[in-house]
Amino acid sequence: MEKLRAPEQAPTAVHRPAHRDPAVLRWLGAYTASTVGDSVYYLALSWAAVRSGTPAQAGAVMAVSALPRAVLMLGGGVVADRFGPRRVVLASDAARCAATAAVAVLLLTTSPGLWLLAALAVLFGVVDALFMPAVGALPARIAPAGQLARIQGLRGLAHRTALLLGAPLGGLMVATGGAWAAFGVAALLFGLSLPLLLGLRVAPLPDDGPERAGSTAVRDLVAGLRYLRRHPVLAPLVVVIALGDLGFVGPLNVGLALLADARGWGAPGIGWVLAGFGVGAAAASLLLTVRARVPRAGLVLAWVLVPGSASIAALALLPRLWAAVGAAVAVGLLAGLSGVLCNALVQTHTDPAYLGRVTSVTSLFSLGVAPLTFPLTGAAAGLWGVAPVFVASAAICASAGLYALSRPPLRGAELP
Repeated sequence: MEKLRAPEQAPTAVHRPAHRDPAVLRWLGAYTASTVGDSVYYLALSWAAVRSGTPAQAGAVMAVSALPRAVLMLGGGVVADRFGPRRVVLASDAARCAATAAVAVLLLTTSPGLWLLAALAVLFGVVDALFMPAVGALPARIAPAGQLARIQGLRGLAHRTALLLGAPLGGLMVATGGAWAAFGVAALLFGLSLPLLLGLRVAPLPDDGPERAGSTAVRDLVAGLRYLRRHPVLAPLVVVIALGDLGFVGPLNVGLALLADARGWGAPGIGWVLAGFGVGAAAASLLLTVRARVPRAGLVLAWVLVPGSASIAALALLPRLWAAVGAAVAVGLLAGLSGVLCNALVQTHTDPAYLGRVTSVTSLFSLGVAPLTFPLTGAAAGLWGVAPVFVASAAICASAGLYALSRPPLRGAELP
């Protein structure tokens, strides 16, 4: 992997940690601005959809972006590897900036209706399919392998910060100016990432990379999937990521609301539990940011998943809100640590020439397959109750840890 690095970046691996690297800070600033823009955009879209149609129509508008994102995600990984992740991220944020700015102007001057919002949602789904693999592939092109784990910690902190700032900012804009103002702010945030990305220098790929003469997109996709299937660490790691997402995403997004309703906690209770989760997840990101390396990372990942799954079950079994908040902190800490370790292992064990395609596979499970459990989670809770659903989800997460323990190459995987 090291031979793929640009020669001028070699001293960085020794003398410049990620949090002091100008290239990493530019990337982090662009990522944060774009993620805050995403949060503001989604709030503006949901508000405008609710005001323009029925609840069912608003739900359809919010869900319509999922299909192109799931269908095109693997192709987005090929695009990132063929044309370079920096170009793809730049084009994605430019497209989002232009689209949200245009919608802001139209909402201010006319009343276009739900069709405009649905078209914007579809466009964002297509752009997300390109953006997600590219933003995951970019760190390996701007920093040495020894700093990639720390970058994942920084990315986790930036993501939590963006979620904390985005929703209140979007709500403020909607309250003071309406949906058009929130869309306008989202456009400004997407635009803010562009000069940061334009000043970013990335390491080139070798001449025998996926952009070689005669290669086609289909061949690149097949080559990427073959590379992933044959890799002793990445292949089982993808299984672990898939199982973890399938067991975790449903309870957090759907089951928590059902649990709060069953316990009588109400909306404030959901807020407290989510706050506890956020604190734990931020602490996990901060831990890896400070330490930069976790010894025996594969083994730690496997063992962290087991108590993390027990914490998920505890959420549904503890009757008092304060105890559930404590369990949520544990879930955030352990799930956050396992998530950061998964991303760091993907970054450090993938040949940079294939990183876009590998990231597209993991993103497909996280953003395309796992959300399909939402209706299943709700239906199962209606049939058997909330607690059994949380326990079953915890068992799926625990199976991810047990599977990781059963795969020696993954169990013995290290970070640089």
